[in-house]
Amino acid sequence: MPSVSDPGYRLVAAAVERGVKVTAVPGPSAVLTALAVSGLPVDRFCFEGFLPRKGGERRSRLREVADERRTLVYFEAPHRLDDTLAAMTEVFGADRRAAVCRELTKTYEEVRRGPLEELAAWAADGVRGEITIVVEGAPETGPQDLGPEELVRRVHVREEAGERRKEAIAAVAAETGLPKREVFDAVVAAKNAARTGPVEGK
Repeated sequence: MPSVSDPGYRLVAAAVERGVKVTAVPGPSAVLTALAVSGLPVDRFCFEGFLPRKGGERRSRLREVADERRTLVYFEAPHRLDDTLAAMTEVFGADRRAAVCRELTKTYEEVRRGPLEELAAWAADGVRGEITIVVEGAPETGPQDLGPEELVRRVHVREEAGERRKEAIAAVAAETGLPKREVFDAVVAAKNAARTGPVEGK
């Protein structure tokens, strides 16, 4: 599969930008076929299978890979597609690029590409068929790009996934290259601000 073993995704992306329809011959796996036609980087990817059916568990699973830089691949049932894309929009961000691949190599094959927010709106009308979702990995961000609000958000994401605050702070510090004290101070400041609330002007 050239798009997986070679940088063929650049050719696919260029074809999509020019309005050229891209399809694939039947292969051994819907994962590889979806990756090949997605137009997203596929030199490194993770297969995540089906997400949990319950909304809370689904969001928790997505939070576990919110900062994963490799392309993500999911299978999903058509009647849950709109809820899944909405959850991805919430956790990954509205602008994260993705491709929804439907009925690959079959008569009614369709590949929808775009930001997660747009794909969620499209799926709200109902979709049929076998579904494979390909989502681009998280963008690389350096420590200098992360403000206190983002540090607090990352800690909260890990806490909601079941980590203790101390562990979450240590993990965020490790992944950002920042001192643990800086992450801790951001969390404490946010907690204090939430307690006191906004100060009214005179």
